[in-house]
Amino acid sequence: MAEKMATRQAYGKALVEIGKENPNLVVMDADLSKSTMTAEFKKVFPERFLNMGIAEQNLYASACGIALSGKVVCASTFAMFAAGRAFEIIRNSIGYTRANVKICATHAGITVGEDGASHQTFEDMALMRTIPGMVVVNPCDGVSTMALMKQVVEHNGPCYVRLGRAAVPVFYEEGADIRLGKGNWLRRGDRAVIVATGIMVSEAMTAAEELSAKGIEVGVIDMHTIKPIDEDILIEAAQTGAIVTAEEHSVIGGLGGAVAEVLCQKKPVKMAMVGQKDTFGESGKPDELKAKYGMTAADIVKAVEGLL
Repeated sequence: MAEKMATRQAYGKALVEIGKENPNLVVMDADLSKSTMTAEFKKVFPERFLNMGIAEQNLYASACGIALSGKVVCASTFAMFAAGRAFEIIRNSIGYTRANVKICATHAGITVGEDGASHQTFEDMALMRTIPGMVVVNPCDGVSTMALMKQVVEHNGPCYVRLGRAAVPVFYEEGADIRLGKGNWLRRGDRAVIVATGIMVSEAMTAAEELSAKGIEVGVIDMHTIKPIDEDILIEAAQTGAIVTAEEHSVIGGLGGAVAEVLCQKKPVKMAMVGQKDTFGESGKPDELKAKYGMTAADIVKAVEGLL
């Protein structure tokens, strides 16, 4: 777990690997290829790479057309501009036609840091999971990003993949069983379960260690696929009687909402949600922002203890 890698870096590596095996893959970007890491694909396959400039709606409209012509397209920009600026195009062009476009959005959440409120999106997963047929994925580390990207490209239909700017710990071993639509137990515990996604998996594991030191054993689930969400693992987790969700996203409409939608119908249980609390962010250092806006291991510990 000493190794660290940003999920956007793993995305860049995955594109090159997939591109070698799949000549049908086309990669597109909105003039941010060095930041989104699609530049790695461009170096190896320049004839299959398109830079659409700072024109996100054009990016996704063109990606739709290319996909409907028979290609599979990974189209990238920052999450704010993909889910936000291009939402109507993604909904009506990609979603409605079920075009084989993978919206691979980087720099999501508060850890964009100094770029500030205009670039820190907490609404993207909520927006994307409302689109019929859209798969929504938020990997927690480099290994899971690589594994999930291969499955995303193989999946026939639109997908939204949420990727981060900052380096995060690697939890998975190479070859781990990571499957689209199935959550993964990273730790078992009988007092409560923390269901985390993206960078908050790291915080959840730290919180679980701190709680264990207090004699409170909690489980941790990496819910890398937000839609379709793994209902079976949630019902199993609910047997403990307490669930805390943790996400670098608004608690409105994201992982917390998705988990609550399942459990209120299938297995009602005490819940708490750790995430952005209906506020915008601000410019600052990522760790300081996480602390200010309540997205740290300490906040997860407090949420668990509040349920017990």
